[in-house]
Amino acid sequence: MTKMNNIIHCIVIAGPTSSGKSKAAVEAAKRFDGEIISADSRQVYKDMNLGTGKVDGTWQKRNGQEVFLYKDVPHYLIDFQEPGKEYNISHFKKDCQNKIIEISEKGKVPIICGGTGFWISSVVYGIELPEVKPNRELRDWLEDMSDEELLKKLEKLDSSRAKKIDPRNRPRLIRAIEIANKLGKVPSNKAGYYQKDGLATGKINGHEVSFSQYAIFPGMEKLEEKIKKRLGKRFKNGMVEEVQNLQKKYGLSLERIQSFGLAYYWIPIYLQNKMKEKELPERIYSSERKYAKRQLTWLKREREWQWIDNSADIKISR
Repeated sequence: MTKMNNIIHCIVIAGPTSSGKSKAAVEAAKRFDGEIISADSRQVYKDMNLGTGKVDGTWQKRNGQEVFLYKDVPHYLIDFQEPGKEYNISHFKKDCQNKIIEISEKGKVPIICGGTGFWISSVVYGIELPEVKPNRELRDWLEDMSDEELLKKLEKLDSSRAKKIDPRNRPRLIRAIEIANKLGKVPSNKAGYYQKDGLATGKINGHEVSFSQYAIFPGMEKLEEKIKKRLGKRFKNGMVEEVQNLQKKYGLSLERIQSFGLAYYWIPIYLQNKMKEKELPERIYSSERKYAKRQLTWLKREREWQWIDNSADIKISR
């Protein structure tokens, strides 16, 4: 088991969309003999590649098991769930904690990489997830509201959560309202979290685990250029056709596809001829730019993050 002073050491690499997280994670994995756990709420789904910016990996046999490999580095919690099924933060927290222990027991370094902040926080800070059962009557009532009306309602119930949520992700908006309506606000308490040697530390399955947290941010001007350039490649490689494939292969409704947000929100509008083709790239670019700003707001909230330019700044003690 890979430990530092009898503590499992886990590297966390986060940053806004298109900042270079995945590249840095792979480089760190090769330097420190690590394996990567993806922390992205949309990249868990199969056949959602271009719209999510998923790494171009493949499933291969390794030691008798199917593993998702990218640049010969194993990646977990990525490209494994059908998009018609639910995979939420509760599933991720449990699965990620198990993977941290499994990777460490192989003598390798677990590396969490992703941009879904609340998911990362649930593991690093041990956030207790609310046990609030679905309220069908409330959900039916909320379904008649527009995205803007849902956001305003959440702002009244829990202004802090409203600032961090994707304003076009209806399922998350409705779930956040459901929880806040029941509990007063969406919980963010840090259960079992403490500081040790300057690192966020906690207990996972009976093991003490510390987290070195790195945030990659090239600066807003450079980030905007990278978002635009990457978006052009994704369009060229068939991002619109990917949405059409989700309809055909999985029978997903356009509303379900839109619930994934960002490109998946705007492409169905274009496919229904409610938007001109030339408008689509700019709409998606604007959404991704705003999303990047929300990700940065989350990162800046916690003081444990070390801001870096590239993977060369990532260090680990053994």
